Amino acid sequence: MSEISTKPYLLRAIYEWCTDNGYTPYLAAMVDARTRVPREFVKNGEIVLNISFTATSGLKMENEVISFSARFGGVAKDISIPVENVVAIYARENGQGMAFEVAPPATATSVAEQEKEDGEGGATLSAVPTAEAAAPSDESGNDNPDPPKKGGGRPTLTRVK
Repeated sequence: MSEISTKPYLLRAIYEWCTDNGYTPYLAAMVDARTRVPREFVKNGEIVLNISFTATSGLKMENEVISFSARFGGVAKDISIPVENVVAIYARENGQGMAFEVAPPATATSVAEQEKEDGEGGATLSAVPTAEAAAPSDESGNDNPDPPKKGGGRPTLTRVK
């Protein structure tokens, strides 16, 4: 019997820690052909999503996949992210969380080829803001979920490889 990865358990633990402390949990994931997300919110092959209770519906954090529904621009979308594609989970307010090493995503060409096979072909990778549209902005009206650059006011999540 093969051993189950600790990653899905750590993801659930950090999510619970965030919610218990009143923080907004954010999930960063690499996007490939197996990842179902609105492609217009993908930037550099990666997407950042607010996965708080108020931003999602039917959140399931299973051992192999994280799935939920969320609104993007007022339109409900079903989201599905393989656990192995998760790069980080962290609290928006202070940047505390956990980062994971992930293999590079499929290239834009292989994603496009997969979409041709699926018959849609409409989604392509493009650089636009992260999926903050899936959640309300904070009290200050800040709609930018990206942590600030070093030297800014808020703490940041730093990936260590």
